[in-house]
Amino acid sequence: MHIHILGICGTFMGGIAAIAKAAGHMVTGCDANVYPPMSTQLEAQGIRLIDGFAAEQYKLAPDVFVVGNVVTRGNPLMEEILDRGLPYISGPQWLAENVLRGRWVLAVAGTHGKTTTTSMLAWILEHAGLAPGFLIGGVPENFGISARLPGVPPVPVGGQGMGNRVDANATDASPFFVIEADEYDTAFFDKRSKFVHYAPRTAVLNNLEFDHADIFPDVAAIETQFHHLVRTIPSNGLIVVNGACAALDRVIERGCWTRREVFAGAGESDGWQCGTQSADGHFAVSLAGKPQGEVRWDLLGTHNQHNALAAIAAARHAGVPVAAAIAALAEFKNVKRRMEIRGVVNGITVYDDFAHHPTAIQTTLAGLRHKLARLPQPARILAVLEPRSNTMKLGVMKDALPGSLVDADRVFCYAANLGWDPAAALTPLGARATTEHQLPKLVEAIAEFARPGDHILVMSNGGFGGVHEKLLDLLKAMHG
Repeated sequence: MHIHILGICGTFMGGIAAIAKAAGHMVTGCDANVYPPMSTQLEAQGIRLIDGFAAEQYKLAPDVFVVGNVVTRGNPLMEEILDRGLPYISGPQWLAENVLRGRWVLAVAGTHGKTTTTSMLAWILEHAGLAPGFLIGGVPENFGISARLPGVPPVPVGGQGMGNRVDANATDASPFFVIEADEYDTAFFDKRSKFVHYAPRTAVLNNLEFDHADIFPDVAAIETQFHHLVRTIPSNGLIVVNGACAALDRVIERGCWTRREVFAGAGESDGWQCGTQSADGHFAVSLAGKPQGEVRWDLLGTHNQHNALAAIAAARHAGVPVAAAIAALAEFKNVKRRMEIRGVVNGITVYDDFAHHPTAIQTTLAGLRHKLARLPQPARILAVLEPRSNTMKLGVMKDALPGSLVDADRVFCYAANLGWDPAAALTPLGARATTEHQLPKLVEAIAEFARPGDHILVMSNGGFGGVHEKLLDLLKAMHG
């Protein structure tokens, strides 16, 4: 099959492209911004990329056009496809029909922690020898890739990784596929959440808060989509659900036909619980009040403990003993852009993190503060924020920002391309907050304020104009 992917350079659609190529399909694609690293990763796999959405791409005559949700009406190529009556399908539907069908799908949904929990779950299954396929909205450091077919082993030294062709329906391939289940809409012609297409047997509902204000009017609308997901899970499946989330309680109350296991719920005598995290990050795991073992790792924060509980429970449903899952987590290396250290200059540490929602910002800062509390000397946290997501750009969450940043000693906010005034929103922080509309001035302000021993936490769901390298270069010039 020849598929031509519209919007191929996004993480999700790029993952579909890699999986399709590995399965033996001919894959081409286009996007408005064809540039590294996604472009080079795809081209290295023999996938031809076209910059832009020129209408004449219809002449490629693929068997089907696979349409990403970045494509809207008015897109020149999409209009040509519609006018000519050519076959098209959404990315999630193509994946469901050509890769997921007949497999044991383990889907991880939630406003926060999807990428990390999906990565944990995929790694636990991999560590147990189950060789799952996966599609993740980030790059798990244990794998070094964001997507692969079931049955493909980790990339060996000198190996070809996703370039290896594997029959997606091969009988000797692993039946397991782990997927990050996004609640964002599917396509301009299918406004259901992506995860409705996946038909999981095992589903994790990590948490649920209001987000994606560009497509959802309120949290109730998101709850409806989550309940659509619940309706697709078979009675012999399993739902692993956060017991401390009122929104998920409302989702389940609307109807549930599947066995549930609860984690993190207060007073849940039959659920999954974690003990208090020690200074080195270790914590005990229990089920129905019975000790199951201790996770020994250096990831910090209650959110990561809960992510681990969810992954352990989901993996157990797929046949992985709890002890084996706990052992796997001891070797879990996290996900790129999750508290990733980008460099250290004269004792000043610069981190990169994907946090962009106030809750994620707060939990990330709390985790770093917990880590720094172990140091013999007090250390400052300099939080650098780019409000870049559609929800943040709309200003829906602006009133929650000051509260989410309380663990930071100083806050630097990039104020460009916003329809609201971040300086006004951050007024409760007083002199602790600085806003800048120009990136060079922001970098200069951070570098001038920093001193040895500081920890600079950069938070954005985008590239942030290469701010990390710009900041490290200036720190070297000023402090190196």
